Amino acid sequence: MERKILLNPGPATTTDTVKMAQVVPDICPREEEFGAIMREVAQGLLKIVHADAKEFSCVLFCGSGTLNMDVCLNSLLPARKKVLVVNNGAYSARAVAICRAYGLPHIDLRSSVEDVPNLAAVERALAEDPDIALVYTTHHETGTGVLNPVCEIGALAHAHGAMFVVDTTSTYAMLPFSMEEANIDFCMASAQKGIQAMTGLSFVIGRTSLIEASKDYPVRSYYCNLYQQYAYFEKTGQMQFTPPVQTIYAAKQALAEYFAEGEAAKAARHARVAQAIHRGLAALGLKEAIRPEIQSGLVVSVLYPADEHWDFDRVHDYCYAHGFTIYPGKMQEKGTFRLCALGAIDEADIEKFFCVLREALAELGMVLPEELRRQ
Repeated sequence: MERKILLNPGPATTTDTVKMAQVVPDICPREEEFGAIMREVAQGLLKIVHADAKEFSCVLFCGSGTLNMDVCLNSLLPARKKVLVVNNGAYSARAVAICRAYGLPHIDLRSSVEDVPNLAAVERALAEDPDIALVYTTHHETGTGVLNPVCEIGALAHAHGAMFVVDTTSTYAMLPFSMEEANIDFCMASAQKGIQAMTGLSFVIGRTSLIEASKDYPVRSYYCNLYQQYAYFEKTGQMQFTPPVQTIYAAKQALAEYFAEGEAAKAARHARVAQAIHRGLAALGLKEAIRPEIQSGLVVSVLYPADEHWDFDRVHDYCYAHGFTIYPGKMQEKGTFRLCALGAIDEADIEKFFCVLREALAELGMVLPEELRRQ
């Protein structure tokens, strides 16, 4: 099978064995056999974040990562309470948009997309408003590559009696963390990113006691209700509505490959890939938008070069034609593109990519660093 390298922030590059795991005999998803597979997948997903199955549950949904955000925000807010969104990027801004769509009382604690949130401002917001029951943020803002201090934010939330919900879509199964140690009550992800599976399966992992307490909260969505999906699976071993059958078989295979590689080895591989990206950019004289100490090590935002010949679309198309996908950035005030260390890739793939990128820049007529040195 032809191999394509995806350097976009998801879906991620997958193995052929994960792709082929979808080719299975037809099965009705209401069969007990398939319910057992979903339960196995859910248990594996809990293990990745070191969540005790006696304290936490994994609830599967059919949808993208945005569905998880919708589920958590509309399902976990008690009546007459508020959400505090710690917002320093495009994906936390999406959470604000979801709050607005549902008419949820919320505070948009906005800060620069180029920096981590101000913890003193988070503390002040919590102290000033006792109606805040849910604090929400994004672990890794993939629009920029900024990694947020979730452990510290979670500690502040808990000190003020609020639950802490984190979008971990682009760190789950890549940057190791423990739910308890990171002070996270709910995390979320989708199968096409960290576990290197296919699109269509999303999941929320959260404290079972808080899921059960949400039974008495306002029902704001028919499809995206966390308690109803959890309770239905607990009772029947099935999703309420049709699950993404083939995607779940792929997720089962991807989890087997995750545990075979091992948490530490997989994290080290992503770190190798990120370092190769940094080296390649430096060699071409390309500048990074985010300072190194707050980067995630998974996404690098690259500033558009100040060269009249630069054309992102042409560079993208050249790279795509040669088997590599790159992606535009999400920094409104600066032109950027992103290179990502997600997926079933390694250092050698990045070295090949930079050979292609160098060719693309040369074809545009851009002056490369070695040419400058010869002048």
